Amino acid sequence: MQPFINIDLGGPAQPLLKVNHLLKYFRGGKGREVVQAVDDISFTVMKGETLGVVGESGCGKSTTARLLMQLLTQDSGELIFDGQGVGSSRLPLKAYRRQVQMVFQDSYASLNPRMTMEESIAFGQRVHGVSAREASEYARYLLAHVGLEPARFADRYPHALSGGQRQRVNIARALAMKPRLVILDEAVSALDKSVEAQVLQLLQELKRTLELTYVFISHDLHVVRWLSDRILVMYLGEVVEIGPAEQLFTASAHPYTRALLSSMPSMDPENRTLTSPLSGDPPSPIAPPSGCRFHTRCPHAKAVCAEVKPRLEAVGEGHQSACLMAQPASPWHQSIPLKEVSHVG
Repeated sequence: MQPFINIDLGGPAQPLLKVNHLLKYFRGGKGREVVQAVDDISFTVMKGETLGVVGESGCGKSTTARLLMQLLTQDSGELIFDGQGVGSSRLPLKAYRRQVQMVFQDSYASLNPRMTMEESIAFGQRVHGVSAREASEYARYLLAHVGLEPARFADRYPHALSGGQRQRVNIARALAMKPRLVILDEAVSALDKSVEAQVLQLLQELKRTLELTYVFISHDLHVVRWLSDRILVMYLGEVVEIGPAEQLFTASAHPYTRALLSSMPSMDPENRTLTSPLSGDPPSPIAPPSGCRFHTRCPHAKAVCAEVKPRLEAVGEGHQSACLMAQPASPWHQSIPLKEVSHVG
């Protein structure tokens, strides 16, 4: 049963989602301070891939997710979904949101406590005009698809399920709209490791069988490496590096990426470090540093880094970095040692 039908408009070479110069500032406080949450970011999400998004808390990951889902409206910039402008006459917001779904971190808060699991999964379809009978049948089909026996779980309420079971229901609820893109914002971070592994395996299987595309946001770099095809690194509201997952882990170009990877716990006791490679807290997004925003914490920073704002430039095939020292065409290019990531693996 397929209540909705998706059409691939541009073929596999056309990005499923293209993000152009997205910007979102929040204004508030006594002094009407402006928080530069997401500042002029651009990237693409290719069809069938998993794009991992990483960065420290407060870097703009979750705000970016909500902008992609259009739960927040950007101050400027645009989203292009399979060649069509989001919010245009060709792709109204309702049609876009049907094809893009989101799974949040808090599995309990994401579910209506007064709805059974079957009702929660069927709700989105009912809003889009699917009959009650068809929506209920499809909800039960999806429960089985995510490993929850409909006879046991369809009539249960959220409080009667474990965290892992609730997150499976949230995944099923997202799939009910037959989306092409699923945004997972820390969707497994609240689960214990054994349940997390089961949900990650489920996500991989669903991606393969349903031809899904993921944007996967997580603070767990080991999980991101395992699940992602490409990885996007954010720092203080900006994209500082993006490239193939293994290339970022073995030959990252931006000093922040290297420091972030160095903070990963090593499986080898001989390689474990006692001190964090990142010194201090990130600067405030209310008044970010001039030039490269990472220069105040970067061990390789030069005077020019405080004066010139680096743009994302190619540093390899499919690999971009916003670091003046890392870009081969930059007049300030220099070789940066890889010692920061020597223990990753």
